[in-house]
Amino acid sequence: MTETQAARPATPRRRQARGERRIQQLLDAAASVFCRTGYASASTNAIAREAGVSPGTLYQFFPNKEAIAVELGDRLTQRMRDTHGVAFAEENAALPLGEMLDVVLDPMIEFNCDNPVFLTLICSSDAPGTVAEEHAALAATLQTRVEGLIGTYAPELPPERRTHIATMGFALFKAGLELILSHEGEDRDAYITELKNCLYGYLAPIVGTETAPAQH
Repeated sequence: MTETQAARPATPRRRQARGERRIQQLLDAAASVFCRTGYASASTNAIAREAGVSPGTLYQFFPNKEAIAVELGDRLTQRMRDTHGVAFAEENAALPLGEMLDVVLDPMIEFNCDNPVFLTLICSSDAPGTVAEEHAALAATLQTRVEGLIGTYAPELPPERRTHIATMGFALFKAGLELILSHEGEDRDAYITELKNCLYGYLAPIVGTETAPAQH
């Protein structure tokens, strides 16, 4: 086998890597356009311009705007799942309430600040149905985790009360997140603090402020 022949298998891999970089470039451009104009008003031409490529190049990878949104939604949903895994690590339930809120909220807030298009997509009534379906499944999983965390701190609470508390906690988080995402710098930091204070004030009388009871 010659050196040239031995090198040939690397060519498809290089092409695949270039293709993945182009896909990521288009997804990043789409995220910018969706955030700036909203999903409904966005177009493939605008996304191609944002990416600095021709519409023909875009169509080599995606047939339409919906396909771009689905791929973007899939990738963001997976990142959010990974974020949930960090936020709801089992050892976090052993922390006092204030510290637990820090380690749970910080990665979730950071994810949304780094990926504002996630909220843009899931709040758009025109986004592809698969995006909404995946988010609904993710939200259901998160609801279950929050209810379980509440039960760890206050095992005496009946299941329906845990559900109500978790649902209210989500509502407070979403309201605070909108303020956080609409501000930057010191104002953003201030609203992050206020959100944590709000959730702490809501949860402390219900679940206490100390570490969760030891599990037997």
